[in-house]
Amino acid sequence: MITFIIGITILFLGYLFYSRYVENVFEPNDRLTPAHELKDNVDYVPMSKNRNALIHLLNIAGMGPIIGAIQGILFGPIAFILIPIGCIFAGGVHDYFAGMLSVRNKGAQITGLINEYLGKNAFKIFMVIVAIMLLLLATVFVYTAGDLFVERFMGVKDFVITNPKVLGTYIIILLYFVMATLFPIDKIIGKFYPILGLMLIIGTGFVLVGFMIKGVNLQNLTLSNFNMHPDNLPIIPMFFMTVSCGLLSGFHSTQATILSRTLDKEKDGRRIFYGMMCLESLIAIIWAAAAMDVYSLNLVPQNIVGTVNVVNIIANKFVPLNLAFLVTIAIIILPITSGDTALRGLRITIADALKLEQKNILKRLVIVIPIVICVLGILIWAKTNANSFSLIWRYFTFFNQLIAIPTLCCATVFLALNKKNYWVTLLPAMFYVFITMSFIFSEKIGFNLPLKYSEIIAIVITALALCYVIKIIKSKK
Repeated sequence: MITFIIGITILFLGYLFYSRYVENVFEPNDRLTPAHELKDNVDYVPMSKNRNALIHLLNIAGMGPIIGAIQGILFGPIAFILIPIGCIFAGGVHDYFAGMLSVRNKGAQITGLINEYLGKNAFKIFMVIVAIMLLLLATVFVYTAGDLFVERFMGVKDFVITNPKVLGTYIIILLYFVMATLFPIDKIIGKFYPILGLMLIIGTGFVLVGFMIKGVNLQNLTLSNFNMHPDNLPIIPMFFMTVSCGLLSGFHSTQATILSRTLDKEKDGRRIFYGMMCLESLIAIIWAAAAMDVYSLNLVPQNIVGTVNVVNIIANKFVPLNLAFLVTIAIIILPITSGDTALRGLRITIADALKLEQKNILKRLVIVIPIVICVLGILIWAKTNANSFSLIWRYFTFFNQLIAIPTLCCATVFLALNKKNYWVTLLPAMFYVFITMSFIFSEKIGFNLPLKYSEIIAIVITALALCYVIKIIKSKK
C-alpha cells in the first residue's frame, strides 16, 4: 500500500509544481485564441475551462488507462511508480504542448504542426500513420464498448458478429460516432461530455471507496519484485508500450488539438491539457491497484488475465451489486467518448490536409462516409479472424506511441527557436524513440530480432533522430 500512496503523491506534487514550470516555459498570454478568432460554430467554438477539462478527460481516457493498467500491473508494484513519473515528465508535457502549439497555430491538427515544425517529408509520413492509428482506435473502441455492454446487460457470452445483439450494439455505437463527428462540437460533445465525465470519476471513485471498505491487497516495491511479469517481459521497452494512456499516449495529441479550437484563454491550457492527463493517470493507478488485488486473490480466470473482462470482476469485488453496473457503464463510456472524437479528429485532419472547409455538413459527409466504411471493414475482419483483436491492439499501441515522438519534437523546435528550455520536451522525445524502436525491432509484429540487437539499433536511430531535430532547428534559425 505504501508504494501505491507514494505513486499518488508523486502525481499530485508533479502537477502542483512541474506543470507550473512547464507552463512558465511556454508562457501563455492574453492573445485571442482560435476559438474566438476563427469562430465557425462547428469546430471553433469558445467553451468554459471546466467544460473543456471534462470533455478533454473523456476524449483522452479511452480503454487505455483501464486495459493498460490491467496489463501493466502484471509487471508488479513498479507500475505505481512508473505511471506517475511518466505522466509528469512525458505524458503531461506532451499533452500540454500539443494543445498549446495548436492554439498558437490557429487550431492546427497534429499533422499540421508536424508540417510546420518538422517539414513536408515528416508530414507525409505521419499523415498516413495518424490516419491508420485513429482508424484502428475507433474500431477497437466500437469492439470493446459493444462487448462490455452486451456481456453486462444482455448476458451475452458469444461475441461473434453474427449474433444480432452484438451486431446491433456495434451499429448503434458506430451511428453515434458518426453523429458526434458530424455535429458542431458544442451540440453533442459540449452538452453531454461534462455529465459523462463526472460519471467516469464517480465510477472510479466507487472502486476507490471499495478499497477503504473492503480492503485491498497491494504489494510494495522491493528489489526482489522489481519485475514480476509472468512472461518475463522486460520493463524496457514493454512496460512503456503496454501502459500508454495514463503515462504517455500519442493519441492525445489528436485530441488536444481538437480542444485547442474551443479554448477560451491560453491560461486555461494547464488545467485542461496537463491536468486532465494527470487525472487520467490517477484513474490508471487506481485500476492497476484493483487489478493487482483480484489477481492476487486468483479471482481472474487465466484465459482473461489482462483483458477488458477483468473490469466486471473488479466492479463485482469492490462495489455493491446494485451499484456495480454503474462502474461498468462508466467504463463503457470511455471507449465510446474516445472513439467518436478519434473519428472527429480524423475528419478535421483530412479536411485540413485537403483544405476543405467544414462549415457545410455535406463537405463533412464527403470525408466521414469513407472513414466509416473503413472502420466497418476493419471491424468485420477483426470479428471473423482469430486473435485479430490482439493484433490490432498491438499495432495501435505501436502507432500510438510513435505519434508522441513528432509532437514532442515539434515542441522542441518551437522552444529552441524561442530560446526557451527545450530539454523538457527533447528528453522524453528521444527516450520514446528508443522505446518504440526497441519494441518494433524485437516484437513479432515487427522484425522479431533479439532484444539486445534491437536496443543497439534503437540507440543508432535515436542518435539519428537527435541529429534530425538539431538540423531542423538550425535550418529555421
